[in-house]
Amino acid sequence: MNGFLERLRNGSILVADGAMGTMLFERGLKSGECPEAINLTRPSVLEEIARLYLDAGADIIQTNTFGGSPLKLASYSLEEKALLINRNAVLAVKRAVSGRAYVSGSCGPCGKILKPYGDTDPEDILESFEIQMQAFFESGCDIICIETMMDLSEMLLALRAAKERAPGIPVMATMTFDATPKGFFTIMGDTIEKAAHSLEEAGADVIGSNCGNGIEDMIRIAEEFRKRTTLPLIIQSNAGLPIIENGRLTYPESPEFMASMAKKLVDSGVSIIGGCCGTGPAHIRAIKNAISPAGPQ
Repeated sequence: MNGFLERLRNGSILVADGAMGTMLFERGLKSGECPEAINLTRPSVLEEIARLYLDAGADIIQTNTFGGSPLKLASYSLEEKALLINRNAVLAVKRAVSGRAYVSGSCGPCGKILKPYGDTDPEDILESFEIQMQAFFESGCDIICIETMMDLSEMLLALRAAKERAPGIPVMATMTFDATPKGFFTIMGDTIEKAAHSLEEAGADVIGSNCGNGIEDMIRIAEEFRKRTTLPLIIQSNAGLPIIENGRLTYPESPEFMASMAKKLVDSGVSIIGGCCGTGPAHIRAIKNAISPAGPQ
């Protein structure tokens, strides 16, 4: 694989994978179970998912480590196994892709609220993220993706941990925004303008948004980011907002619909397009075919 940031600077449009949780639920994960526990017991499942996304044309494939920080794993009494959980996830994807896609270490929120709004010290959150980033560095991630962050203060702690404990690895940083009559805001009240400025100043290499929105709102979010930064942008939208049908949670946006909107993301200046909740290999294949004349390789 050629240099990641160099490809983006040269104008390449890359495709990231889709949802991890959706794929795990299809393979037996029960509600309330720790998704990352599978890294200890069934790494072959992680390899299977990575290969499916690779075959669909993804250039970037995530690890099953969204909740892999010790503070988050403590909810399942697995904090002492954080290094192993993260390491196993990275190595599983590396085995599956064999250098044909970038391995992206996924880091989500720690599940705690910082003081003064919550009861957790920033130093404890930083230390927790440092352990996860150290595992990414030692296991050989190509990229780190800090994602689904709703508190800019927590995002900046994770970004600091990545820069300090995983030097030289490009970092993608994505926030989750809600649409309001006054524009897009995170749950903690952070605007796109504030996020773009703060993430760029803190040293993020790629910024953008994931989760919380279907692809049409994500186009609007991308346009707002593009007005405020020259950094490469990443957008990973849900397959629409979830609805209940026949007692099951479903996502309404089809692969064909998302693919029809993908070109608008490119026109908005987005360099990396992937999927979040509700998306799977079919969505990624359709997006790849829509934005790449050669389609999945």
